[in-house]
Amino acid sequence: MSGVRVLLTGAAGFIGSHVRRELVDAGHEVVSLDLMVSAAHGPSAPTPEGIERADVRDGAALDAALRGVEVVCHQAAVVGNGVSAQDAPAYASHNDFGTAVLLAAMDRAGCRRLVLASSMVVYGEGRYRGERCGAVEVGVRRIEDLDAGMFEYRCPDSGEILTWDSVPEDAPLRPRSLYAASKLAQENYASAWAAVTGSSVTALRYHNVYGDDMPRDTPYSGVAAIFRSALEAGQPPQVYEDGGQTRDFVHVTDIAAANLAAVEQPLPGFVPLNVSSGRPITIREVAVTLAAARGGPDPVVTGRYRPGDVRHVVADPDKARRALGFAARVDPVNGLTEFAFAPLRSSAGVYAPTL
Repeated sequence: MSGVRVLLTGAAGFIGSHVRRELVDAGHEVVSLDLMVSAAHGPSAPTPEGIERADVRDGAALDAALRGVEVVCHQAAVVGNGVSAQDAPAYASHNDFGTAVLLAAMDRAGCRRLVLASSMVVYGEGRYRGERCGAVEVGVRRIEDLDAGMFEYRCPDSGEILTWDSVPEDAPLRPRSLYAASKLAQENYASAWAAVTGSSVTALRYHNVYGDDMPRDTPYSGVAAIFRSALEAGQPPQVYEDGGQTRDFVHVTDIAAANLAAVEQPLPGFVPLNVSSGRPITIREVAVTLAAARGGPDPVVTGRYRPGDVRHVVADPDKARRALGFAARVDPVNGLTEFAFAPLRSSAGVYAPTL
């Protein structure tokens, strides 16, 4: 595909910086915006060269940035899992209102293609089934089970322990956190906008992203970064429950590749796609892999739990492969082994050297 003019929001962020590099290397002209929110970049981080400091909630700034743009790649968002109920206004303002302002500006500019950074958190819990009872729709785990160290779901009819099943894009969307609620709202706005304007939206539902330039030491850091920071400090990673929670960890370079594929291959209407490695791994395996790479100390499985936590959520990656020809290249064990010494951003928003 010949180069197109792309507006990239959140271009200085962990994921956005990788997406920007991928798009530029592929020959696309990238208009790069970032608000440089202090929670992600630190209170005094300079705006990187080639990136304009702008707010997606500022319609006039978007009108100027959208001139000649053929596709928008929208990465800008306040992230995290809703550490506090006080985070809700920021999620609603930056993620949802910001997306609505962007969509209105795109309509004014006649730009009809959006690649939206969504998340697997829109699913809430994953899918479960039992040998005797088949597919089961689960609710919240019983406190008495959690207190007894039983962290898996049971079938409400037979009592058998359920196993996880992969989650396709048409699974019910039941967000379990404030952040998840805001990501689902972004999808809903984008889907309605596509229907009203005859536009196209590819919503990339990222699974657990990790890799170079990931933020460290904040309540909003991913578990891989939190484990790694503990190991750097000579402390064992603290693993909740029994460590058997299953996730799909996808390297940030694969996330960037998926965005490039979505920019270059328009899909009709609103199309959500899982972006994942396709190789599930448990949280304990993540901790063990990082500890082994750094030479210990070994993880501690604490048995502690948070009642609202998701037990298992694993993607079905087939639709992204069919629609975009996208398949992740980085195996999670290999990627996490390299991540054990990868450069990270400090909580002050600058690169933190590894020791």
